[in-house]
Amino acid sequence: MKLIIGNKNYSSWSLRGWLAAKQSGLHFDELVSPLFGEGWEQRRSTDTLQPSWGKVPILWDGDNVIWDSLAIMEYFADRVGRDRFWPKDEAARGMARAMVAEMHSSYAALRSECPMNIRRRFEGAQLSEQCQEDIVRILGLWAEARARFGKGGPFLFGTFGAADIFYAPVVSRFISYQVKIPGFAATYMEAMWEHEWMQQWIAASEEEEWVIEQYETIPN
Repeated sequence: MKLIIGNKNYSSWSLRGWLAAKQSGLHFDELVSPLFGEGWEQRRSTDTLQPSWGKVPILWDGDNVIWDSLAIMEYFADRVGRDRFWPKDEAARGMARAMVAEMHSSYAALRSECPMNIRRRFEGAQLSEQCQEDIVRILGLWAEARARFGKGGPFLFGTFGAADIFYAPVVSRFISYQVKIPGFAATYMEAMWEHEWMQQWIAASEEEEWVIEQYETIPN
């Protein structure tokens, strides 16, 4: 089983796919394909499978090729059991799925204005009203998940799972762009940042030499 990912410093979708692979407990080999680096465009044009054209992460498991982070997570859930990723409680599971789907398809302003950059801390970022609305929405979802279903541990639904995997890059963004957050969110973010797998990813990102200039500019 091979997981193709982009730069750990910048690739938020790769982080989700990688965390899903770690959560599965299955062995996988990790291959890094630097975003926009030498060979990137060639790989885009020579992929034999059109759906995976120029995308990361991509999971190869025998004849199975899965090229979307949510699909990768669901593939692992099918392999090892859905309870490893999703809450057992029906109401909690429903909310977790809705939150993951919303993260997968929404928050365009936050994604655009605050690209993931684990190594950097931006001071004085001027975020648009639309981006601020995305932040408020996310914090509201975090607050509800923690209040209703977070009694069993420090993560959104108590124990680490799918929702945490999908909001992990948001945690990084909030730290990098020094977003003002309430206390409960700071506690959750600390638990996420100190998670063993996040620390492994962060350490690896700090060792990377690639720099993508378009992701090094502060919003203004």
